Amino acid sequence: MNDFSKQSISELLKTHANVMEELRSRNVLRSANNPTGDLAEYLFCAAFQWAQETNSAKAFDARDDAGVLYQIKGKRIHSRNKSRQLSAIRSLEGFDVLAAVLFDDDYRVTRAALVPAEIVRQNVTFRAHTNSYKFMLRDAIWNMPDVADVTERLRAVEQA
Repeated sequence: MNDFSKQSISELLKTHANVMEELRSRNVLRSANNPTGDLAEYLFCAAFQWAQETNSAKAFDARDDAGVLYQIKGKRIHSRNKSRQLSAIRSLEGFDVLAAVLFDDDYRVTRAALVPAEIVRQNVTFRAHTNSYKFMLRDAIWNMPDVADVTERLRAVEQA
């Protein structure tokens, strides 16, 4: 049995990724996107000292000391699914900033950004069948006004 207490967060998640891949090859699992959301929330809250909300909070995941509300999304770019579509956004009115991160196949931070809600609203597509909005975290997002690249802040937490 492995002594997981001595492994870094990154090492633990890489082990998890390998186990998930084996379970997919055995047709036990179909998804390649778990525990992405929880990891994204953890990294952002640790990097910026945000207060994480309870799971029952509608439309936002964290808030900072100034009262800014953050919707946090993560996407693992998997060898089987290279889409950058973030998980469903249920409400466009309940947050001030989208905190979004892309992970590689081994759950390492590839890119991360803080995206003002107005930019999100201008770049979403409504999906009637899920009553939600989809947002693609394309490279062009980092070039938009007021978008902050926070990749290194998240990597610092990831490597701690």
